[in-house]
Amino acid sequence: MTNDTTHRLFAATVLPYLDDALALARWLTGNATDAEDVTQEACLRALRALERGPAENSRAWLLAITRNTAFTWLARNRPKTVVLTADPEAVVSAVEELSQAPDAALIAAADAASVEAALLELPLPFREVLVMREMSGLSYRDIAAATGVPIGTIMSCLARARRLMLVALKGRME
Repeated sequence: MTNDTTHRLFAATVLPYLDDALALARWLTGNATDAEDVTQEACLRALRALERGPAENSRAWLLAITRNTAFTWLARNRPKTVVLTADPEAVVSAVEELSQAPDAALIAAADAASVEAALLELPLPFREVLVMREMSGLSYRDIAAATGVPIGTIMSCLARARRLMLVALKGRME
């Protein structure tokens, strides 16, 4: 493939979804500057990949590249953290208890800053699927393709992510 063809393919395949890639990178890294670095690296990876041919679903393909790039970047630039709890069952029961709460009323009462802070508190796997679904509007199938995870797992991960968001929002509102 010629450079001109690759550049035209890049403009048609990547550029329309660049804002989505940047938003995903921002939510995964939690920092706009880091997100720009991740997005730039993802674009370079996408350009190299386009030399082998076009992608079927450009948006999901670019978000998968962005996701993988973000994880690589995070592993290289951020220390891994471990959260220990003496009673993991208490966490599970608290999440289940809150899942019975009136979700819509709680979310409607939360302001944007609280929602953003609660989202950033989510573990990375939950945050990424929630952002891909609720903010980027990807279908379950597209999220599964982007993450390499079965659709059923995506659905259960989204349910858990939403419950954890409710826990975080309720804690902020109290």
